Amino acid sequence: MILKWDVTIPELTGEERRNAYVYLPVSYDWDQERRYPVLYMFDGHNVFFDSDATYGKSWGLGEYLDSAEIPLIVAAVECNHSPDNGRLSEYSPFTFYEPDLGHITGRGRLTMEWFVHRFKPDIDRRFRTCPDRRHTFLGGSSMGGLMSLYGALEYNYVFSRAAALSPSLWVAPDRLARMVRGADLRRDTVIYMDYGSRELGSHELMEGQFTRVARQLLERRIQLTCRIVPGGDHCEASWERQNPFFIGTLMYNID
Repeated sequence: MILKWDVTIPELTGEERRNAYVYLPVSYDWDQERRYPVLYMFDGHNVFFDSDATYGKSWGLGEYLDSAEIPLIVAAVECNHSPDNGRLSEYSPFTFYEPDLGHITGRGRLTMEWFVHRFKPDIDRRFRTCPDRRHTFLGGSSMGGLMSLYGALEYNYVFSRAAALSPSLWVAPDRLARMVRGADLRRDTVIYMDYGSRELGSHELMEGQFTRVARQLLERRIQLTCRIVPGGDHCEASWERQNPFFIGTLMYNID
């Protein structure tokens, strides 16, 4: 079952309304005593419904979780669709300059503060969650994948696991490296990170940057699952095919 309602993020877009989604597992209604881990996701409009997805194709995550009977709640929020690089700004931890995009003011911290202090408490209040760190995850793709890494690193006291699909590692790579080195990480942190073989050439030196970030994460002694996806591309159809891989990593050894 997927519920959908409107939310506002005053710190970012004032009273402008955007969609929030919550997936409840198949056992939620009949197993009244059970509590569930929660995966918080970016670009919520692309996660469940083709009719809401930016390019008419979603991850189909609800159907996958239903078919596999995964005991997981997923809470997702629509991105900022402002043509003035609203999504890039909200989903970047860093202010940066890109010749084709111009100057982008990074408001990723504001976004994460809203997730941690507004959205998560609301989800924990309304649904039967396991609100502790061990059972609280992040997930996203592209800029949302970068935000998932950022959230797992800088808000590690809240999120124990994260899935970063095709993360935008080209954004401020030096600052990202410093963040990985300096983050206060617990050893039980789990990160899934992948990149499609067909998209490695989408940004200059991406293959090397993906390798560097993976090495930096391993040097921090966290538990990393890292993949180059054969034939993988930068689109929802490709990310949908990764549902079993990243969900398997996030849920591994979770009771």
